[in-house]
Amino acid sequence: MSEALLARVARGDRAALRALYEAHSVRLFGIAMAILRDRDAAADALHDAFLNIARRAAQFDPTRGAPEHWLGAVVRHAALDIARRRGRELPSEDALLGDAPVPPEQYEALAASAEGARLRACLDGLEPKNRDGILLAFVHGLSHPQISARLGTPLGTVKAWIRRGLLALRECLA
Repeated sequence: MSEALLARVARGDRAALRALYEAHSVRLFGIAMAILRDRDAAADALHDAFLNIARRAAQFDPTRGAPEHWLGAVVRHAALDIARRRGRELPSEDALLGDAPVPPEQYEALAASAEGARLRACLDGLEPKNRDGILLAFVHGLSHPQISARLGTPLGTVKAWIRRGLLALRECLA
């Protein structure tokens, strides 16, 4: 469905763009919130992303991945652009999370570093259900109920998978 909508958006169909927004905006807003931790900035990122989607829909190549992943990448790039313009990530209001402003360059350096390689190796070593739950929660910004609905799995099971995955990840990284 999303692939067909993107094809229509590429032809200038505004109704398709609206349908694409209605189908994916909640998940995409969650991605922007996970990066920016600020509702207004996340809304700006989502807006910028949909402007880019409208302009670049013809660039979507279904042989390179699912439309949902492409949409997520466009939103991530828009959110990171906003974070770079600000020169830092915005901390959350929750002091218990230990959030402190971090320059986006540090995240890029981590991904390219030995620690980033260790994290990827540890993630690859997890059971697929645990890894998928962690990635859906922490990379895609989905809530536990959203993950449960997406996977068609009971909420308690999803929570247990994520918890076990995080414990295994911590053990692997220690």
